Amino acid sequence: MIKNKEKITDNTEDSHSHESEDSCCRHDEENNIREIIELIAGALIFCAGLVFTYIFNINQYLLLAVFILSYVILGGGIVLNAVKNIAGGKIFDENFLMGIATTGAFIIGEYPEAAAVMLFFRVGEYFQGLAVNKSKKSIAALMDIRPDYANLLTNGKVIKVSPDTIRPGEIIIVKPGEKIPLDGVVTEGESMLDTSALTGEPVPRKVKVSDTVLSGCINKNGVLTIQVNKTFGESAVAKIIELTQNAAAKKAPTEKFITKFARHYTPAVVGLAALICVVSPLFFDGLWSEWIRRGLVFLVISCPCALVISIPLSFFGGIGGASKKGVLVKGGNYLEALNNLDTVVFDKTGTLTKGVFEVTEINPVNGFTKNELLGFAASAEAFSNHPIAASILKAYGVNISKNSLSNYNETAGYGVSVKAKDKFIAAGNYGFMLKTGAARLTELNKLKEEKTPGTRVYVSVNNIFAGHITISDEIKPDSRKAIESLKAGGVRRTVMLTGDNPEAAGAVAADLNIDEFYAGLLPEQKVEIFEKIKKDARRKNQKAKTAFVGDGINDAPVLARADIGVAMGGLGSDAAIEAADIVLMTDEVSKLAGAIGVARLTRRIVWQNIIFALAVKIIFLSLGALGMASMWEAVFADAGAALIAVLNASRVSRGRN
Repeated sequence: MIKNKEKITDNTEDSHSHESEDSCCRHDEENNIREIIELIAGALIFCAGLVFTYIFNINQYLLLAVFILSYVILGGGIVLNAVKNIAGGKIFDENFLMGIATTGAFIIGEYPEAAAVMLFFRVGEYFQGLAVNKSKKSIAALMDIRPDYANLLTNGKVIKVSPDTIRPGEIIIVKPGEKIPLDGVVTEGESMLDTSALTGEPVPRKVKVSDTVLSGCINKNGVLTIQVNKTFGESAVAKIIELTQNAAAKKAPTEKFITKFARHYTPAVVGLAALICVVSPLFFDGLWSEWIRRGLVFLVISCPCALVISIPLSFFGGIGGASKKGVLVKGGNYLEALNNLDTVVFDKTGTLTKGVFEVTEINPVNGFTKNELLGFAASAEAFSNHPIAASILKAYGVNISKNSLSNYNETAGYGVSVKAKDKFIAAGNYGFMLKTGAARLTELNKLKEEKTPGTRVYVSVNNIFAGHITISDEIKPDSRKAIESLKAGGVRRTVMLTGDNPEAAGAVAADLNIDEFYAGLLPEQKVEIFEKIKKDARRKNQKAKTAFVGDGINDAPVLARADIGVAMGGLGSDAAIEAADIVLMTDEVSKLAGAIGVARLTRRIVWQNIIFALAVKIIFLSLGALGMASMWEAVFADAGAALIAVLNASRVSRGRN
């Protein structure tokens, strides 16, 4: 606890990244204010021009000057961007279309229409910006979990420092209302933590001495003394921020299609507009000025704003909507892939089961006692952070002196070995005992044939088989609901892969109504079987996607090979979270079904926008070419359609159908 005599000083060292973020926020705010001022000023001058046009018959040159002033205020930036893009070799974009169409409108004497195009385009863009910012809020909330400082306890004093200056092993103090700046273990105090920023779960979680706490959580009431066990760059909050920042870069196939579509579409419509302006007067009746007006209207209508803005926004909104449900999706491509999810493959321990093990049987052989067998197993597992190791250490109940241990080695998927004074101890599964040669094959096979549910840890001492310990796990409360929801949502096949024995695996699979399971697997065997499952799904349907859901370090290879890798983010290992495409922040498998719901809503809205935008374009382009649409209709077809599509896209982040 913080003693009264301890002096708290302020020595905050803001990092460069924090300064740049603050600068960026100020810049965005200034831009927003400038945009509002330009809109109001341009609109007032435009309205004055309309009054002069239709009420007072003033000089044409003065009238032209009024509309040019309005145009420059509202559209000067657009024309300037068009010029810059042309200089950079990027000609056919919406800035070019707007610039050439409105310039042409001035040339043929349609001053109010030219200024009106820019006014309504800017109004549309402003409301689009509001919709975009609203859809980003749920993801921006993740960015707010970045802690500004940490209270470092050093030499009896508490000083404020930047979180990225603190190293593992150092002690920090977190007071009520403050964010936990780094991952660590509580050494003193107890409190309730608000974990909603990380997990989406609104119910506070109680923590006490020896509990692990994650950065980004908010301390609600008590004072906590925490020993840091990770640097800021390795902490939960830093990983979430990094994943969130990178999510928008991974585009869905639909987004890529729209980008390619716009690249070919824009020069095509510019060519058609040129034909309308130049070729049509040679073959059809009408004045050149009329055909030029039609071509200019055609150009304004042709801007593909509704597609190029609303489609990426839909996926970004989907990622934000998923984050509200406690699911972090690393890119729009993974969100779209969820729509074709055919098969879901699960790891067992820590994914479908709690991973909270208890020792239920101790079976010594070859003259060893139960306490000796448990003690040797505890020595072997002393350095491991696996839940099985924790259960053995808890059952033994005696602190193991790690100074007396040496030559520790952990083989993922097999077991661990260590030297304790003059004894070489190995603890692991059936395959590990065969590798060490500590037990006779007939002896192990006899044990293997015994139908006892639970996980077995076999132990040897100086290559003498000492016996085995049986450990039982408990199924998570939401696992059954998860399987039911996935099947109800269209998932055809569910499979479980585990290194556990067939009896324990079979009991879990039957209880959860999983279609099939494979037990006693090593990490490389999981990959082999998963590849077969994936190929089988693809044979039935080329678009079928196969997901793997896991949490352990030995799941990372399978997660990386899956079409959609799903990691448990709360208790899952760093390796699993790094390899995954989707992270379930609450460790609840049922959240995956919620993510599929968001993915389907996103796809539905994306296609609504595509069909709506193309329908509007086709109708108004036809009307424009036939001379039946004015610049006013052109403005609606462009800015109006884009605004409607963007507002529709923003429904994704709110989760509304």
